[in-house]
Parts: sequence; structure tokens; C-alpha cells
Amino acid sequence: MTQAADLASGKGSGDENFPVASHLVSARHRPAILAFYRFARIADDVADHPTAAPAEKLEQLARMERGLRGEAGANPEGEALHRVLRERGLDEQHPLDLLEAFRRDVTRLRYADWAELMDYCRYSASPVGRFVLDVHGESRALWPRNDALCSALQMINHLQDCAKDRRNLDRVYLPRDLLERTGIGVEALDAPAASPALRGVIATLAEKTAGLLDASRAFSTQIQDLRLSVEVGVIQKLAESLTIRLLRRDPLAERVHHRRAEALGLALLGAAGTLGTRWGWPSRRGTRLAMASPDGAGGTEKEARRRE
Repeated sequence: MTQAADLASGKGSGDENFPVASHLVSARHRPAILAFYRFARIADDVADHPTAAPAEKLEQLARMERGLRGEAGANPEGEALHRVLRERGLDEQHPLDLLEAFRRDVTRLRYADWAELMDYCRYSASPVGRFVLDVHGESRALWPRNDALCSALQMINHLQDCAKDRRNLDRVYLPRDLLERTGIGVEALDAPAASPALRGVIATLAEKTAGLLDASRAFSTQIQDLRLSVEVGVIQKLAESLTIRLLRRDPLAERVHHRRAEALGLALLGAAGTLGTRWGWPSRRGTRLAMASPDGAGGTEKEARRRE
């Protein structure tokens, strides 16, 4: 019988846009976070497998849920996470929410509007950050800012991969109402480069993502655990930079990602900014996302696009 791991893409934590249980996180918390990541990575690979039938994908996700609930022999990644949850006294709701998102990925290929996208992110992205907060014993009062940041990270991924998702899976996260408003269909994603109308759709979604990042800006400094606080500050900085790039660049024609040296520099800036705020250092950081531009240019998001 096919196992979920047989559908794995081979991607690991080092292939992600953002740090996953980096060494900034305390060693005592990393095993739990990595068990959660492995579970999520396999489930994501199942949902995104380019040739497996939808019925097979749903069956593998169901087996993962049974393993998560403790059924012996159902699924090794689910069983491993079940043991971690039991040992740490953690709720299984977060991985269950993730499975709901992956089931939607199998059965749903289009989204009507921004509200539907944000509901999807509630299941696909927010549970990841909520789990990490719970592992660290942080207050659930932080969940709204966590959800804003995690939803922004999900939207960045959707925009980076919009052409690939359409090509490989016929899955489109660009909302239907926005496409219709600009007079284009999903076929616009099949071109080698984005049309001006499609660039406008991507920019609109990037600006909405910038709004999410504005809402999450204070998140890192409200976290009690210093090491996690710094990691979240790093993620915030990386996300701000990628969002600005999506305002300026065409994800159909080029990869909108950081080179390793760029990511390291931004990570250092993010860490320093978080520590500076926590420790009361003077800061010149702007209040709008575009102030975090990697080339130091200021202004609003629309101004960033005009400078392209």
C-alpha cells in the first residue's frame, strides 16, 4: 500500500522561505517543532503531488489524521507527532487544522475573494505559528498578530508560486473577483511573463499582504521567550523584503526569492531591530512596510512600484 511518505517531494526545512526551528530556538523546543514540521511537510507534499489521484490524496491525509489521533500503524509522521503532543501536553487541534487546509488543497482549486483566502490561511498558516507559541508557553493573546504574520507568509508563497501552482496543479489562489475586475482569467498565468493587468492583481495582493505585515509588526517584541522573539523578528524582516519585491518584480518571469547572502543580511537586521526595541535602543525604523525596503528606499508601496 502507498504511504504518505511515498508522495514526498524531498523538500526539507532548508528549502523554505523562512526559518524552521533554527538554532535561535531553544534546543528543548526544537524536537517538537521539527516533528510538527515533518508532519506538515508530508501532508503538504501529499496534497501537492502532481500525479496522485484526489481520492488517493484524501486517503493518505485521512491516514495521517488517524496516526495523529494515536492509531498504531496508520501513519508514522502522525504517530510521531501524537507522541510529542502527549509528552508535552499540547493540543492536537493545530495539526488537525492543517489537515483541513490540505484537504481543501485537494478539493478546491479557486477562491472567490480575499475573505476566502484569509479563511484558507486560518487553517493553512495560522496553526503553524500558534503551535510554536504553545510549545513555548506563550499567551494566546498573541494569536491575532501571529495570524497576521502567518497569513502574510502564506500569501507571499502563493504569489511567488502563482504560475507553478497553475501549471502543475491548476490551482489558483489569485481571487476570482480581482481577476474579473481587471478583465483577465486564470489563463493569464500561463504566459511567460505577466501582463500589465496581471501585474496589477499581484501588486494589489502584495499591498494587502503589506497590511498584514503592518498588523504583525509588534508581534516579535511581545513574545516573552527571547530566542523565539528574535526568530520572529527575523521572519518579519524577510517577509517585508519579499513583499516589496513582489510589488516590483514579475513572479512569472523571475524567481522572487532571496539569495543566501541577502537573507543573512536581512536576518541580522531583523534580529537587531527586535533586540533594539526590546532593550530600548534608539530606532529609525519607519512605520510603513515600504520603509523596510532592501535598498533603503522609503515611501509608500505604490511609490515603490513607481520606482521599479
